[in-house]
Amino acid sequence: MLRLDGLDVYYGEIHALRGVALEVREREIVALLGNNGAGKSTTLKTVSGLLRPRRGTITLEGRPLAGVSAHEVVARGIAHVPEGRRIFNRLSVRENLSMGAYLRRDRGIAGDLDRVFDLFPRLKERIAQVAGTLSGGEQQMLAIGRALMANPRLLLLDEPSMGLAPVLVEQIFATIDSINRQGTTILLVEQNAAMALSIAHRGYVIETGSIVLAGSAAELAGNADVRRAYLGE
Repeated sequence: MLRLDGLDVYYGEIHALRGVALEVREREIVALLGNNGAGKSTTLKTVSGLLRPRRGTITLEGRPLAGVSAHEVVARGIAHVPEGRRIFNRLSVRENLSMGAYLRRDRGIAGDLDRVFDLFPRLKERIAQVAGTLSGGEQQMLAIGRALMANPRLLLLDEPSMGLAPVLVEQIFATIDSINRQGTTILLVEQNAAMALSIAHRGYVIETGSIVLAGSAAELAGNADVRRAYLGE
């Protein structure tokens, strides 16, 4: 579905991604693991059109994506939930969700809103509340729900568990698994490697801008280097 080949991305003179190559197949959850500064968020930003690669290719279902503007990337079926949520703090929950569907003109918006409320009943309870007054967990639910309102085929998730209590982390990951089982493909960036690998089908490890390891979730979870570096063993 999504393929990256030989991707080089720079911040000025800083070489952030070095020949990154990875693949996300339809209906998979693929985890991208790595330490802070390894290039995980840069990879997602490049896929979503927020950054432009200097070299390499990105294809979505065989169509070139590198250099396509961010709004066109959304129109092609990719939604990005950025690190830190980036909700519209002064808008209500309803208005934030409506913003997720800003490119749509189809008749499925109401049905997708119901889907979001089924996944996150708390958002329905808070529908008129100003988003900036929500708890951290509720804001993460809103960020994911807003992305789902774009009706994406591919969902990019950047650190969805950041700053959340353990019980909320489990809830968020159960919901991510449910979203995938409903048919949405997911590329997941996550510091909590154990949780990420518990729901992922496959994964990649990125270090200093380069992919250094790839395999099934089970293979990565059983790899001694991964266990030592990312699973605390």
